[in-house]
Amino acid sequence: MTGALLLVEPENATRGFLQRHLREDGFDVVEAVDLDALELAAQSRPDLVLAPDGLALELCRRVRDIPVIVLGRHDADAVDRVRALAGGCDDYLPRPFAYEELLARIRAVLRRVSPPERDRLEVGELVVDKAARRVTCTGIPVVLAAKEYELLAKLAGDPTRVFTKEQLLREVWDFRSLGRTRTLDSHASRLRRKLSAAGGDFVRNVWGVGYSLVDASE
Repeated sequence: MTGALLLVEPENATRGFLQRHLREDGFDVVEAVDLDALELAAQSRPDLVLAPDGLALELCRRVRDIPVIVLGRHDADAVDRVRALAGGCDDYLPRPFAYEELLARIRAVLRRVSPPERDRLEVGELVVDKAARRVTCTGIPVVLAAKEYELLAKLAGDPTRVFTKEQLLREVWDFRSLGRTRTLDSHASRLRRKLSAAGGDFVRNVWGVGYSLVDASE
């Protein structure tokens, strides 16, 4: 399970280490350096926040529906952990911590807060039947190649969300090294043409960022 992580880490060495390894494990990592930047970045709706004690607690007071894991102080005790959890944080990991344990806790929190996967996705006149791997648009069956279908299912799962190119390449194609590639753009273009031929206007290219299935402003 991967997603978009918002990272606040004051220690340069630890921040660089976490950035590198989390990205290698398929996460999109965005940084924030203080509370104002953290609150602003949280408006982009990351899947999870990693933050130190004080900032994490303040963010939980201001933003209620984003899971937060606290990267605690070296001298943290049971009282610190209880206060963080009582304040709305989802987990607490004191320093020093092993990366493997942090990764396991991130995945556990994401599993816990993720909505159950639906077998049938409907976006306007577009229907994705995941159980049958069947797609219809305006009632017309649409035949898709395997990766076109997986891309559509990913976008349809959260149709107004703008998925970054990096996230789609990792989660649909399982890319770990993101060099220059036209794979995503080519598949998105073919997918858009096939849906258009069936009477649907879907798959938005958000310039310089990535793709969404529909425009949230429409």
